[in-house]
Amino acid sequence: MNLPNSITMGRILCVPLLLWMLSPHFPLRGPGGEQELFTSLFFILVSISDGVDGYLARRRGQITTIGMLLDPLADKLLITAAFICLVQYTPDIMKPWIAVLVIGREFLVSGLRSIASTEGFTIEASDLGKLKTVIQIVSVVATVLAHRWDYWHFGWFLMPVRPVAITAIYFMVLVSTISAIDYFWAFWRKIDRATAVRRKRDNDFVLSRRKKNIPA
Repeated sequence: MNLPNSITMGRILCVPLLLWMLSPHFPLRGPGGEQELFTSLFFILVSISDGVDGYLARRRGQITTIGMLLDPLADKLLITAAFICLVQYTPDIMKPWIAVLVIGREFLVSGLRSIASTEGFTIEASDLGKLKTVIQIVSVVATVLAHRWDYWHFGWFLMPVRPVAITAIYFMVLVSTISAIDYFWAFWRKIDRATAVRRKRDNDFVLSRRKKNIPA
């Protein structure tokens, strides 16, 4: 297994660690916010590894079929685990319907990608999808920190942790919904074109067979 795929596998193995960090059994719980800070830093580092493995795969020419399968799987497992845990960890911010909507969107995109693959085409990630990923990371980190703090005070500067978390979550819901519609529209156009090409090819094949069967 090459280095990019090893990093991707490492990201998958980090999912149980994230579940443990957001559970009541994490040993670094305390009034100083050690659990929230450590979990946030861990999630940021694991999320950054998503860009690292993709960069290394392209740079080294090590894009493989297993990597193309595992990379989106790792992303979805990480986000799904985080959102499910946050429903219990910060229920006043992360509502169950938000988690269901975001996770459902991920399942929808995965299903469309599978169909596209069987039809012989791919749908590239749009800028909306990339923006959605960044906002998801921000919303998860901010929501984890909001479990302990409403605001951070840095001298005269006031960091609104809870307002940032709430704003990021609802902005993420909006972007996730729009990007899902955009992805579905791109899929529909390509599947419609692929169906038309296949139908034309089948018709041409039938016509050619008929011509061969016509007696001279």
